[in-house]
This record gives sequence, C-alpha cells and structure tokens, in this order.
Amino acid sequence: MTAAPEFRVAQGPGATVWAPETVTDEPYNAQTPSAALTEPVTPVGAFFVRDHFGIPPTAHGNWRLRFGGAVATAFSIGYEELLTLEHHELDVVVECAGNGRSLMRPPPPGLPWSQRAVGCARFAGVPFRLLADRAGIDPAAVEVVFTGADSGPVHGRRTPFERSLPLAVARHPDTLLATRMNGEPLTPEHGAPVRLVAPGRYAVADVKWLVGARAVTSPFAGVFQTDDYLYLDPRGTPEGPVTTLRVKSLITEPAPDEDLRRGHETLVRGHAWTGDGVPVRSVEVRAEHEDDGRDPDHVRGWHRAVLEPPAGPYAWSGWSYRWTPQQPGPYRLLSRATDARGDTQPPQAPWNARGYGCNPVASVEVVVV
Repeated sequence: MTAAPEFRVAQGPGATVWAPETVTDEPYNAQTPSAALTEPVTPVGAFFVRDHFGIPPTAHGNWRLRFGGAVATAFSIGYEELLTLEHHELDVVVECAGNGRSLMRPPPPGLPWSQRAVGCARFAGVPFRLLADRAGIDPAAVEVVFTGADSGPVHGRRTPFERSLPLAVARHPDTLLATRMNGEPLTPEHGAPVRLVAPGRYAVADVKWLVGARAVTSPFAGVFQTDDYLYLDPRGTPEGPVTTLRVKSLITEPAPDEDLRRGHETLVRGHAWTGDGVPVRSVEVRAEHEDDGRDPDHVRGWHRAVLEPPAGPYAWSGWSYRWTPQQPGPYRLLSRATDARGDTQPPQAPWNARGYGCNPVASVEVVVV
C-alpha cells in the first residue's frame, strides 16, 4: 500500500503551513486547503490531487512517449529530447469534473469533493501539435487517444487510464505536454515526468504520467471515455461527455464561520473562471441576512464586484467587493459569475447521476457581531 504523500508549504518568515485535506488514502486523493485558494497561483504542495489507480514509477531517464496509430511515421521521444523542443507557458485552471459533488442532493456516488478540487497553476510544456506534425496524422483521423502509465482493474480487466481529445483540440497550440508546474519540474503526484494539459477542459482530459498517444479514425470507446465521465440524467440516460469547464466562482475571503464586525467594511474576495478560453464578463455578490427569508423587503440585491484581468485566457480572474454589514447575526455571502457567452452560475447545483459539472452560486456563512 502506498502511503499518502504529505505536502507542506511554508509561506514567508512566519512559515504558514498549508496541507491538502485527504479524501481517500488509497489511491491518494486530496483537495486544496482553503488558505491556498486565496493565492492567484496555487502552490504545488497544496494543489489538489486526483488519482485513479495509484502513482506509477516515475523515472525521467526511462521515460518515453510513443506516438502511433493513424500516422505516416510512428516514433517515440525521450524526456531529454522533449526538453529541447519549443516550450510555451500558460496559467491554467485545473478542476476535477466532480468538484462540488458533495453539495448535490441527494449526493451522487463518487469522491465527496467539496468546492476545493480545483487550483490554478502555471504550466510549461511542448505544444502537442509539434509532435503531431512530426508524425503526420492521417487526414481520416478524428481523435488522439492519450495513455497514462497508471493502470488498474476495471470490470475484471487491467486497464490503463486513457482519454481522447478531438483532433482539433489535441492540435490546438495551447494543448501542452507539460514538464513544469509553477516553475519547477512536475512532482509525481501531479504527473511527472510529463502530463497532458488541455486548457479550458475538466482535468480528466489532462492525462498524467503520459506515455502514449495514438491517432484514431473513429471515436475512442475506452472505459473512461464512454462508460465514465458522462453526464447522466436522474434515470441514468447519457446526456453527453464531460468536456469544457462550466462558469464558476469561488469565495476565498472571508473564511467560513468567520466573525465580522457590524459597521466595519469587509473585503469579500474570490476567483472566477470558465472554459474554452472564454473570458469571465462579471461577478456579482449578495449578502443574505437570517431575517431576509421572513421579510422580502429586506432581501438585498446583487452587486457588481470589481473584476481583475486574468493572467491569461485559461487562468481564473480575481474579484473583490467591499461590504459593510449593518445588522448583527448570521449572513450568507453569495457570488455568481457570468461569462462572455452569457452563461451564469445557477442558484442550485444541476443534479446528475455522477455529480459532474457542479457550478451553483458560491456561498459562505459568516456571523456579524
């Protein structure tokens, strides 16, 4: 049994310690601590971990990526050669498709993530299309299947973790074979030596411990493509695959259950993001007092927050709103984001049978004294 890694991040002279919250020990899954989510770039040591089968051996000197399938020239490439190729660097929001699942009622099966299976990191890597151009992908190809070194029993058979991307997405200039995260080589927990990063898509697309890629001329039907990571309605009917990130916001300050002072200004802060490189257009904030439900005249409206420009098309945007509470008692602070497509966070999580794409209005409970 592999022991769960212990992450520690020291910040500044006072050595603030951040450690992710373990969700499962074997395989190891953990979510980002609240304190780390206040940062514009999430520290690697605090970044959430999603693992299906356990971390495979990761030796940089032995690593090779084999590229084949419907190509003119199959080949393999080693780690040192990969490092000599053109690299790009991008800030990218990475979010588990099941992030927020525990908020749904009734709770669907799956890892009981709160809203912290997410982070924003600075990835550096080689555009995958450079390798695709070298291989000469068959014009009849429709997808590229990416294979990780991790594998485990599924339906009685040992199965590698594999996911495909449409050819146009795989060849997008921002789809990376990432070798670095926040300026440092990838750690084993985050896919070392090389992982795929498909910006704007849920993290299931970002195959870790990448060892294979193959072009295919018909849609891939692997277990993690057609059996899992599908939106299912309450009757279990497939509604489509998990693909792009849904618009979402997160309140990072004040902290849950924090005591605030009546008549004193509080800075409500957070992040907002969406998928496909579409910008977030606005974030609105609302403060609901415990009396609001009983007296409709006291219900506060939505107020526009100050939105900061993101570090890039796939990074999250910081936002802030200055709020001065006038009544003592419990409050619920809410935030909702709207993107440039006009999509807005819904009031409640859109329930589905596997708990994917949970993006309701964000909320934090505080007390004014």
